[in-house]
Amino acid sequence: MGGVRTAPWHRAAVVAALMLAAFTFNTTENLPVGLLALMADDLRVSLPAVGALVTGYGLTVAVVSLPLAHVTRSVPRRYLLTGLLGLLAAASWVSALGGVSYGTLLAARVATALAQAVFWSVMGPVAVGLFPPERRGRIIGLLSVGGSLATVAGVPAGTWLGGHTDWRTPFALLGVLALASLVTIGVLLPTSRPQDGHSAYGAAPDRRRFRVVLTVTALSVTGAFTAFTYLVAFLDEVGGFGGDAVSAVLFAFGGAALAGVMVTGPLLDRFPRATLAVPVAAQAVALLGLYAAGHVPAVSVALIMLLGAAVAPAFMATQTRVLQVAPGRTETALAANSAAFNAGIAAGALLGGALLPAAGVRGTFLVGGLLTVGALAVLSRPARAGAGGRAGIGRYRADAGL
Repeated sequence: MGGVRTAPWHRAAVVAALMLAAFTFNTTENLPVGLLALMADDLRVSLPAVGALVTGYGLTVAVVSLPLAHVTRSVPRRYLLTGLLGLLAAASWVSALGGVSYGTLLAARVATALAQAVFWSVMGPVAVGLFPPERRGRIIGLLSVGGSLATVAGVPAGTWLGGHTDWRTPFALLGVLALASLVTIGVLLPTSRPQDGHSAYGAAPDRRRFRVVLTVTALSVTGAFTAFTYLVAFLDEVGGFGGDAVSAVLFAFGGAALAGVMVTGPLLDRFPRATLAVPVAAQAVALLGLYAAGHVPAVSVALIMLLGAAVAPAFMATQTRVLQVAPGRTETALAANSAAFNAGIAAGALLGGALLPAAGVRGTFLVGGLLTVGALAVLSRPARAGAGGRAGIGRYRADAGL
């Protein structure tokens, strides 16, 4: 029940290509935030219209993740991934075309979101399937580094490049990165049936624990984005930070997120429960602490870095737990977790916006913290045997002739 038998450097190259693809997808998703004004002026649309390119992207991923995971569940992963990355490259280059209209750009964004929805559901099983089961957490940790680098380096670098050239240039470059990932995976990833291998099914299937993970994802992400969506306003109104200081604080947040992922990744296999509970608890402390003491600049910066160090590892830990307790195929379970994550982002942004008139920006951090406490309470409930039994492993054993 070990990983797929391939040369060690082949496996390392495939994981690196998946990390690059995660970086490219995440950067593509959020890049319009940094290029908002440039894109609005060039396309002759409002700032909210460009912002909708990001919001609509996340909602698309949330809605289509599960259906597309089911539709593509029998497609060999080598072919599926190369197709998804080809779509990412093509959509990026369409976005970079001179004279592109807002409608064409929106269509390219929808196509990219469809590809990302499937990519997040199959990336983990493909990568961990190349290695022995006991290394699942470490591999997910590596993949998460690629995604986290998009926030720390990808979006800032794309924003700088777009400001010094043209907003289309970063999208053209992202297409090149997608092509590099496509070629590596197309050449080096073995072709096999998706249902083969230990990564196709949960290691210890349990429906109840799976539902707990989905609930924790939804509550914690909703809590985080109820507050985080309005972080810049919080830093200005409550913390008293100027424009340059806000940029520095956001960079510190991204750096702390990357550090949290890098520290947590190697621990996922050894401490699967703690590596989820600790980040969720840290997120609650950070949000409630910012509500109570966000007016003190030094405390505010420290708590925002704590928030960054908690949010990214929490989602990474839920992905690892899903691979452990998925009651059926792991790509379907991961798609459900991705849908819960993206739905949480949208719900948090909407809830925070609804709270602003009555509770102010500080109130969004209070409510976000309380939602996170709710996630921690769900996670802390005593474990009991779920209804999943060992159906997943049994099916894998039958398919493998074991």
